[in-house]
Amino acid sequence: MSAPHAAPGSPGQDLLPTGAGQISPWAWVPSLYFVQGLPYVVVMTLSVVLYKNLGLSNTDIALYTSWLYLPWVIKPLWSPLLELFSTKRRWITALQFVVGAALAAVALTIPTAHMLQLSLAVFWLMAFASASHDIAADGYYMLAQPKHQQAAFVGVRSTFYRLANIGGQGGLVYLAGELAERTGSVATGWSLVFGGLGAGFALLALWHLRVLPRPVADAPGPGRAAAGHLVADFLAVFASFFKKPGIAVTLGFLLLYRFPEAQLLKLASPFLLDPVDQGGLGLSTKAVGIAYGTVGLTALTVGGLVGGWVISRMGLKRALWPLVLAMHVPNVAFLLLALTHPTSLWVVSAALAVEQFGYGLGFTAYMMYMILVANSGQAEGSNYATSHYAICTGFMALGMMIPGMWSGWLQDHLGYVPFFAWVLVATVPSFAMAALIKIPADFGRKDARA
Repeated sequence: MSAPHAAPGSPGQDLLPTGAGQISPWAWVPSLYFVQGLPYVVVMTLSVVLYKNLGLSNTDIALYTSWLYLPWVIKPLWSPLLELFSTKRRWITALQFVVGAALAAVALTIPTAHMLQLSLAVFWLMAFASASHDIAADGYYMLAQPKHQQAAFVGVRSTFYRLANIGGQGGLVYLAGELAERTGSVATGWSLVFGGLGAGFALLALWHLRVLPRPVADAPGPGRAAAGHLVADFLAVFASFFKKPGIAVTLGFLLLYRFPEAQLLKLASPFLLDPVDQGGLGLSTKAVGIAYGTVGLTALTVGGLVGGWVISRMGLKRALWPLVLAMHVPNVAFLLLALTHPTSLWVVSAALAVEQFGYGLGFTAYMMYMILVANSGQAEGSNYATSHYAICTGFMALGMMIPGMWSGWLQDHLGYVPFFAWVLVATVPSFAMAALIKIPADFGRKDARA
């Protein structure tokens, strides 16, 4: 969370970074946001597949990996510390080395007798480093480029973040399966994947240490001397957020809109991997990397692009209910898969593509609503839009963490068919909160007046 008061050389003044004429944004923006996306998918998705391959129960997998959301939930609480000490550029490179070391450490913990405890501890370290890196990288992006370049590279940021998700959830899962087959050991296959990731992250950190520009605005933090001032600003940010009109409905929507998806997400990979006699589809790890990690995530990305186009044409108010339905109705695909157990990878991939495409459509409505909430009150002179958006993302992560924690226990007790039926019932709170929120008529529409 940035300090609310603009300092000299803030991004609004369009100051060019030192050496900007020599360093193109193409040299660092794609790699920076690829690096930003990869640790998140490792912590949230690869950990699930890893633990499933190593024989953990769905109850344990969902509970332990859902706790890993916590750093993103409370990220706004420690973001002022990154403002107090050092520059964002230094934070970025230092945290990338930390993530690289953590990835290598996971590789070392997998073959040990205390794999679960040790790997979870390292994943926690990685999650905190990744969440902190998000803060530094997003702030640095605004400082290192003039406004016109910030807008021009927004699409590049998003694309390479998504590519990191596809590469992690698709390519790395497939690679882990391939290496496990070749070596005859699941643990060895995953250790090689995490070891390679750690080395790759260290190389990317060295690359960024060399190519990241040194913006004039990215000055060293004020240190302890300014701590009191930043704490006061920090409290003012939170106070202004919770004074927004209709805040109770806003928080309900942020927490409950993804209530069914939060439970489904944690059990999707275990369902695909579990044998048929346990209610799953019995896919290999490589097949999951193809169907869910590559085909599914590609459909998710396309759905997000289409959702953004729909909102730009119709406005969020008119598009809300079609997008809400698009997000939740395709969840029936998992129920149908659990009932029919198709053996064709093409059929499974098609079903996952439909579900993920709908999720991508519906998630754009959620993101646009967070932008609306963050910007509300600007007419009264509030200067906290960026910080308010960060608070919204914290509640978004909390809405994913809590339902995810019990989802594995619920599935273990119900079985997959009743669990996926429950996921459909769990859409009711989401529909209820969507009916309660208030959206200006033209918000989000491309031709709307400012």
